[in-house]
Amino acid sequence: MSPLIGRGPETARLEALVDGVRGRGDALVVRGAPGIGKSALLEAATAHAAARGMAVSSTSGVQSETHLPFAGLHQLVHPLLAAAEELPVRQREALLGAFGMVDVASPEPFLIALAVLNLFGEAAARRPLLVVVDDVQWLDRPTTEVLGFVARRVRSEPIVLLLAVRDGHPTSLDDSDLAELRLGGLTPHDAEALLDARAPALPVGMRWRVLAEAAGNPLALVELPRALSAASTGSLEFLPLTTRLERAFAARLSLLPAGTRLLLLAAAANDGPDLTVALKAAAVLTGAPVGARALTPAVEAGLITSDGDGVHFRHPLVRSAVYQKAPAADRLAVHAALAEAHAGDADLRTWHRAAAIAHQDDSVAADLERLAARARRRGAITVAVSALRRAAEVSEDRGDRVERLLRAAELSFELGRRDQIAELVALAEPELVGDRQRARLTWLKEVLEENRDEGPARILRLIAAAETVADPVLALNFLRAAALRCWWTDSGWDLRQRVVTSAERLATGPCDPELLQILATVSPVESGGVVMERLASLRGRSFDAPVARILGVAGSAVGAYDLAVPFLNAAIADLRAQGRLGLLAQALVSQMWSLLFCGDVSGALLAGEEAERLARETGQARWQSAACAGQAMIAGLLGEEARGMALAAEGERILGARANSSNVALIEHSRGVIALCAGRHEDAYGHLRRLFDPADVAFHPVTRLWALADLVEAAPPARRAEIRPLLAEAEEIGGLTPVPLLHQGLRHARALLAADADAERLYLDALSADQPSLPIGRARLLLAHGVWLRRQRRIQEARVPLRTARDAFDALGLLVWGEKARQELRAAGEASDLRVASGVDRLTPQELHIARLAAAGLSNREIGQQLYLSHRTVSTHLYRLFRKLGITARGQLRDALGPS
Repeated sequence: MSPLIGRGPETARLEALVDGVRGRGDALVVRGAPGIGKSALLEAATAHAAARGMAVSSTSGVQSETHLPFAGLHQLVHPLLAAAEELPVRQREALLGAFGMVDVASPEPFLIALAVLNLFGEAAARRPLLVVVDDVQWLDRPTTEVLGFVARRVRSEPIVLLLAVRDGHPTSLDDSDLAELRLGGLTPHDAEALLDARAPALPVGMRWRVLAEAAGNPLALVELPRALSAASTGSLEFLPLTTRLERAFAARLSLLPAGTRLLLLAAAANDGPDLTVALKAAAVLTGAPVGARALTPAVEAGLITSDGDGVHFRHPLVRSAVYQKAPAADRLAVHAALAEAHAGDADLRTWHRAAAIAHQDDSVAADLERLAARARRRGAITVAVSALRRAAEVSEDRGDRVERLLRAAELSFELGRRDQIAELVALAEPELVGDRQRARLTWLKEVLEENRDEGPARILRLIAAAETVADPVLALNFLRAAALRCWWTDSGWDLRQRVVTSAERLATGPCDPELLQILATVSPVESGGVVMERLASLRGRSFDAPVARILGVAGSAVGAYDLAVPFLNAAIADLRAQGRLGLLAQALVSQMWSLLFCGDVSGALLAGEEAERLARETGQARWQSAACAGQAMIAGLLGEEARGMALAAEGERILGARANSSNVALIEHSRGVIALCAGRHEDAYGHLRRLFDPADVAFHPVTRLWALADLVEAAPPARRAEIRPLLAEAEEIGGLTPVPLLHQGLRHARALLAADADAERLYLDALSADQPSLPIGRARLLLAHGVWLRRQRRIQEARVPLRTARDAFDALGLLVWGEKARQELRAAGEASDLRVASGVDRLTPQELHIARLAAAGLSNREIGQQLYLSHRTVSTHLYRLFRKLGITARGQLRDALGPS
């Protein structure tokens, strides 16, 4: 009887993925309890693919290998490594560096992932490819993260990726948006059929007991009858199913010869199926040579298979049973023997040395520390954290132990693993030694508790920490954290001035990028002019990516978006090349808002789409929420009301408990713009008014300034009186900073609120202030002026600004605003043809991004490297967008796209 009995629908779904691979690739995560049939389904899919001429690449996680960086990935791609020479240099070096085949300092994980995607893509170009990964929960985390990256990008490739994960084991795939197939137990009818086929002679009472205990689990239906038959009482304990199955396997272990059990223990504890290593370890333990024949009883008992590739346990639970049922002393001894057997592999030897002791040993701790450094250089930060944590456990010296825990926590910060940071901090705190360790712990606690709003008290503690710590780098970390909290809350000028004074004391000079970021964050109004002046003096100079990003963030924080864009563009180009997707996501969010306010709506759309995707992939909720808010505002400006509101709601959902005034203000501003564009002025006013209410979580002292013109335009006549004090306050702020965006909004608001006798002068003053870097605001001002003229019955005069506004909106791609201008022109007696949507309007953001890069002369491979896609995916997108644009050749792209 087939182990797939009762799995017809699930089997059909996997076969459909395989059959459809030439039209579209896909990825599927198969989840279920141990023994539920995941492996059997993968085997059936593999056989189905092979029968259709597909190539198959497979691997399986092994519990003892979870600490070996990229071990699972190496096994998966090893047959394809001959093609690595064709990869771009950075990708090739990153991939080979991850495998320890070349010496590369800290390869970026996403470059490794892109290299794997391209290797798979090249293989799939020859024959469609099925990638099968069983027991993902036992893979090392770096491998799992690479697989998640690849799985999200295979739809345009002839690749199917199947990933099997056991329930109850968290992995980095858990929060992904990959499709899932969850396996439950067999139906009673199918369970009976499988049991009767495998154990037809079971007594009736035992049969029903097995059916009840197995609860539809196929492996249990096969194994429990054997356990019942061997049990002296003929019954089983009431235990969780995994434990029962382990005991079912363990019952057969007890019947094996002692030499076989010892060799099985060595194989179970070993990192991989290598029989030679297991035999060497067994020989060390027994003091005499051990031959492969010792495994024969285990093969006959159905516990393992042994072939040219080594020892393979029939099921992960067999390995677990062998290891867990061995006495603790035997496990320590076998790890010590394996450390000797792996004398030629420093990493494996170290892990087994660490597993072989139940006491503290500084020599083992030092080996683990060196292993962590090697893992860090290879880009396997999770492995480095595990090594440092184990090093701390076996450290004899208290100071060394805390130092290793703190370094592990700091590496966990790079990963964004807050839960891991909290655990490591809790271990380190009781044993701190010296002021520097205390300061580092304080910084880590700040990272952990950044969502906790304690107002001025927390800011004061951060300032005090910065003033007392001797390390200037750490001191600036504290001040940046204090500045960020000042950005989130109204902390008062005296407190903010203390942050500024401390930062100026630590800065290397007036144009120190970190000083400019702190000034822009902590006092964007008061320091706005200074930051703008210093940024202007740095324009045109070359900076590395992190510094360029800091300068771009400083410009966007004070509202000098035109100054921010060049720095952000430079940072983004370098961050792409370096594969630093976490920082890239943050830079793209800043670029999105900067481009939007500067009038490059399509550019902002591209940045926002990519920022949201990368922030999601790198687990940065606040930045993902900000990207959603920006995309929502863009959707509103484009007249896509429903999509805009959905994106705003998604941005709010992502924040959850991490809500802060900065993000909430962005979301409410976007909702206000969406409603304003849709003509729902009362709703728009409600959303925008929240930004100006100090008692509301959406109140933000800076973000509200950019919404001033929107608020005044949305306000119904009855509300005009209540917003005059808000305008007066904004006028006072305008006296403190020269930021163009604020002053454009103030001029717009003055004209809208003015009495008829003063309005024309104010409109003309506003329009005469030349601000080419803010074209959307100027176009809206032209529209408002034309509307005012028409309502004054100055029809002929009104047509001029209305035509100019219409043409400006059309050029910016803002169809909804262009239609508003057309309506006003028609009311002024002038017909105006509708702007017909072009092929460009039908492109998705990613298609538009690819089209722009292709029009600029980049090859498919170069585009793929920039956007973290395979070059074949780029080719597929180009094929689709050519059809949308009605062109047939790359050389036609520039004309089809029009001016960018």
